Amino acid sequence: MVFTSNVFIFYFLPLVLLLYYVLPFRSRNALLTLAAYVFYGWHKPWFVLLMMYSTVCDYYAARIIAAPGSSPRLRKGTLAVAIINNLLLLAYFKYGVFAQENANALLQVLGQQGFRIMQITLPIGISFYTFQTISYTVDVYRGTAPPARRLSDFTCFVALFPHLIAGPIVRYNTIAAQFGHREHSFVRFASGIAIFILGFAKKILLANSLGRIADAVFAADSPDAVTAWWGLLAYAGQIYFDFSGYSDIAVGLGRMFGFEIPRNFNSPYLSRSLTEFWQRWHMSLSSFLRDYLYYPLGGNRFGARRSMLNLWLVMLIGGLWHGAQWKFVLWGAYHGLWLALERGSARRAGLWSFLPRPLQILVTFVLVLVAWVPFRADNWAASVAFLRALFGFGSALPHSQLVRGEVFSLHHVIMMGICIFVATRKTQAWDLARTVTWAKVGWLIPLFALGLAAMFTQSFNPFLYFQF
Repeated sequence: MVFTSNVFIFYFLPLVLLLYYVLPFRSRNALLTLAAYVFYGWHKPWFVLLMMYSTVCDYYAARIIAAPGSSPRLRKGTLAVAIINNLLLLAYFKYGVFAQENANALLQVLGQQGFRIMQITLPIGISFYTFQTISYTVDVYRGTAPPARRLSDFTCFVALFPHLIAGPIVRYNTIAAQFGHREHSFVRFASGIAIFILGFAKKILLANSLGRIADAVFAADSPDAVTAWWGLLAYAGQIYFDFSGYSDIAVGLGRMFGFEIPRNFNSPYLSRSLTEFWQRWHMSLSSFLRDYLYYPLGGNRFGARRSMLNLWLVMLIGGLWHGAQWKFVLWGAYHGLWLALERGSARRAGLWSFLPRPLQILVTFVLVLVAWVPFRADNWAASVAFLRALFGFGSALPHSQLVRGEVFSLHHVIMMGICIFVATRKTQAWDLARTVTWAKVGWLIPLFALGLAAMFTQSFNPFLYFQF
């Protein structure tokens, strides 16, 4: 089930909210868990069994780790088993086909016959809830998070449907207390509705509009440079509004049920360096990689060169986390290289901090734009062809000229202008929804109605980060 569907908006959400506020508080976590299982297993019910397995394993692993009589050896061994168990799930379901394809390619290079590849269905959201359960056991081991008092509380945490499928990656210690007590008020509920509407509009009205431009340009045969940059700009906006829209919806739904889910985006395209970009983009993943990979690798404790290497390795892994394809590894390596160069530079504010602020933002944005090419392109060959087109080496075939006429239509130009305006505002949905006034209600309701009308004209449109 997806948030931007009539089943969710007109049936699932109203029914769950009604039951939630009718039931006494002690029964509400159980209701949310049941609702999450229905939400998650709507199309593939067996996915729920896998999530249940992961939940039970990590809950009891944390109990052993936190038990007063557990020896240091037992605690460390239990943590290792819990982490390996989660990583094996990811390795099989997310990287199993990738490993087989690369093994086949290696065999062919060696002159050997390949084998038949076993297809594996990737459970939606496994990367997100696996990272959450890993962070839980590690935090319990470190003593920075309390062990869940009851299996029902931890089950609700893992399955909480607002952020289940595509994040943000929520750590247990940030919301642990909320399973026993959380605030329910009209102001909080209204704030949740407001940010839900804003996130919904981002996805339906902005991301999907830009997606049509990006899809047309990336599917074109060698577009000219202007068209290629236009399509790449559209994809940069699409992925931003798509994922930040999902995150806003998650925060809004959380507030409706009394939970405070952390912010995940903070105007990333206004960053003045790649370091700042990763402090503003997918903030929950950035902090996870920092705390559970970068610091354990040594962080910056062993000198500048080791720190630079650690940054590069972390982003390499971060790229692979996004998808089981070499193009994501390339994307992560590219960002890791720039982060390492910035860390090793004497200019700690950024390699181009000597430039005026607008130019710092522009340079950073162009570097981020170029990195989106392998992220969006279908394969290596398509990435190379598109990069060639960006820098004027495309052949601009007649079909591409037709594409240019389509993507530069008045409607698309207006939508691009609106998206650029929204993306470059310091005040984002998170800030707008903190307080709800009658003036805001006056434009939020028409905005939601417009989004609903657009939703009914669009085909099935899952969020981009579902695939990760």
